[in-house]
Amino acid sequence: MQRSWYKVTVVVLLLYSCIAGLWMPVPRLPILNETIRNVYFHVPVWFGLIVMCAYSAYGALRYLKNASAKWDQVSHTAAQTAMFLSVPGILTGSIWAKFTWGTWWTFQDPKLNGVALSILIYGAYFILRSAAHEPHKKAQLSAVYNIFAFVMLILFLLVLPRLTASLHPGNGGNPAFSKYDLDNGMRLIFYPAVLAWIGLSFWLFELQYRYQRLKELYNHENH
Repeated sequence: MQRSWYKVTVVVLLLYSCIAGLWMPVPRLPILNETIRNVYFHVPVWFGLIVMCAYSAYGALRYLKNASAKWDQVSHTAAQTAMFLSVPGILTGSIWAKFTWGTWWTFQDPKLNGVALSILIYGAYFILRSAAHEPHKKAQLSAVYNIFAFVMLILFLLVLPRLTASLHPGNGGNPAFSKYDLDNGMRLIFYPAVLAWIGLSFWLFELQYRYQRLKELYNHENH
């Protein structure tokens, strides 16, 4: 019961951010209009994804330090969780783009290109793991590649879009939400939503990690 306090908090914050995000008033801005409510969903999902990628890279570093199978599993599971979160992240972004930019996807935006490249890079990570069969070699190669993938993720999503022209707010000279439309009322919903999705990402990670451990234990007992 003591370990489940954060799960209760996550549920409460998710319910609050969803209900308040759909019903509370928002700034009336050209083009965005009601779609600005998506900032309560789309952006927090990507916060959770980036945190999971960071945790995956941390697990990779810990594995390279002491070659513990536990940290290899942590790193792999965190990467799986991040890629799972990429689905709602891309879907909410595509819906938002359709109503504001007039298209589901555009390769003219550097952040969208970075998203596509990052997913491909992490996809290669899973292919690499499935190609290697010797456990230690697989874990070692995966750990090194995982760190590379995280560095590229930060570069593609957080660095390059700020240096070039971008349709996303806060990038390439385009003002960030906090500068022109994320007012105090929105902050009361946005920040709890971010905490909720980060907490949910760790909850999903925990469930997948426990499933993998039980699966390994079952296979070990039946061989």
